[in-house]
Amino acid sequence: GVNELVRVYVAQKRKISDGDKLAGRHGNKGVIGKILPVEDMPFLPDGTPVDIILNTHGVPRRMNIGQILETHLGWVAKTGWNIEGNPEWAQNLPEDLQSAPADTRTATPVFDGAREEELTGLLSSTLPNRDGEVMVDGDGKARLFDGRSG
Repeated sequence: GVNELVRVYVAQKRKISDGDKLAGRHGNKGVIGKILPVEDMPFLPDGTPVDIILNTHGVPRRMNIGQILETHLGWVAKTGWNIEGNPEWAQNLPEDLQSAPADTRTATPVFDGAREEELTGLLSSTLPNRDGEVMVDGDGKARLFDGRSG
């Protein structure tokens, strides 16, 4: 293979503001519509605020489902996991990844990374929070509350 070095220099460092255009590593791009204080942002049942909200219309149109799967992997890493038994989807996982505490750092290769069945299996194996609740279901859905009205 060929290894090349690319250097990127930031010409100006400043805080983001409404109207700034951003691009992600999955080919998505968008404009910041509104920056809200943390108390006005939607939050999970345990009070954890949501960092960013993406328009769902942009995912199927651009076929960048990888960003959704990566978000789920981040949720799993944030909460930790414990795989019970020996499910088929976990056969290729290393032995030391059968369980992990909350805030575990994870990484997957760019090509041939985590598969969908592995992520859905990990989502169903996430550890409950201190209140005994699982924040994200096995299907990847989470219940959010409005930051302004609750």
